Amino acid sequence: MKIHFAALLSVLGLAAAGRPQLSISVRDGKFDGLDGLDPTLRWEASSNAGDVELSYGVEAAARPTTDIASLPRSVWGQARTDVSGWGVTARADVNCQDLNSADVNLDANNEDNDISFKMVARAGGDFNIRRVEATKGLDINGARVTVNPRFNIEDDERDVVIGYDNGDTNVRLTASTDNQEVEINHHTGKTDIRLTASADNQEVRVSQQIDDDNRVAPTINRNGDMSVEWERRLGDDSSLTATLKPNDSIDVEWRDDAWTANVNMPLDGTNIEGANVSIKRDVNF
Repeated sequence: MKIHFAALLSVLGLAAAGRPQLSISVRDGKFDGLDGLDPTLRWEASSNAGDVELSYGVEAAARPTTDIASLPRSVWGQARTDVSGWGVTARADVNCQDLNSADVNLDANNEDNDISFKMVARAGGDFNIRRVEATKGLDINGARVTVNPRFNIEDDERDVVIGYDNGDTNVRLTASTDNQEVEINHHTGKTDIRLTASADNQEVRVSQQIDDDNRVAPTINRNGDMSVEWERRLGDDSSLTATLKPNDSIDVEWRDDAWTANVNMPLDGTNIEGANVSIKRDVNF
C-alpha cells in the first residue's frame, strides 16, 4: 500500500476542523529549560458518506522544531456501516515516520446473534494478518457467559477466554496449551474481592470503601509480597491515591480535574531513593 503526501495533507486539513486537545507531559531525564516538556496535539473530526460513518484524526508534537516532518506522529481514519445485520468497522493507523505501512483493524458485530469478530493486520507491501478472535455471548439464568477464542498468528499463539458475570460475581478463565489463569471478582456491600490464580502465582486483593471519601485496598501474593493502596477523594473530579510496596516503592497519583501528577519514589528499606515526577494536563479548545 502506497500513501501519498498529498493524501496525508488532506487528512490533516480535515482533522484540523475538529476541536483539538492538548496534552502536556514531562519526559524522563534531565533537560535544560522547557525541553523536558512533551506537549502533544490531537484532532478528531467526523462526517458521513451515504450510509458510511467516517471519522479521522491526527496526533502531532507541539514542540518548536525546524524539521516540520517530525511534527505529525500518527494519522488514523475509520469507516463504519451496517451490512445485512452486521455492524462493520474498519480502521487504519499510520505512523508518520513510516508511511509505507499501516495498522488495520476490522471489526464485525451482530447484536441479534450476540457474536462478534475482530482482525488485526498490517498493510504495506503485503497484507499480513496478525491476530484474529471471535466472541460469542450467552444469557443463562440471569448470568452472562462469553466464549472468546483468540489466535495470534504473528507469534503462533492461541488461547480461549471464558467469562461469567451475574452482577456481583465475575469470573474470567484464560486457557492455552501452556498456561491457565483464572480471575474472580466479587462485590458485596462496600467490599470488592479479587482473586487471581495461575500456575506461577496467586494473588488476593481486598478493596474496602471505608466512607464516601476513603478507600483502602491491600494486596498479597503467594510469595508474601504485599502492597497497600489508599484513595482519598478531595472533591469533584479530584482524588489522591497512594500505593505502598514495602522495600520497593511509594507511588502517589494526584488527579485534579484535567491535571494528573504521578510521583514514584523507590524504597530501600525505609530510605527513599529519590523521586520520579510526571505531570500531565488535558486542554480542550
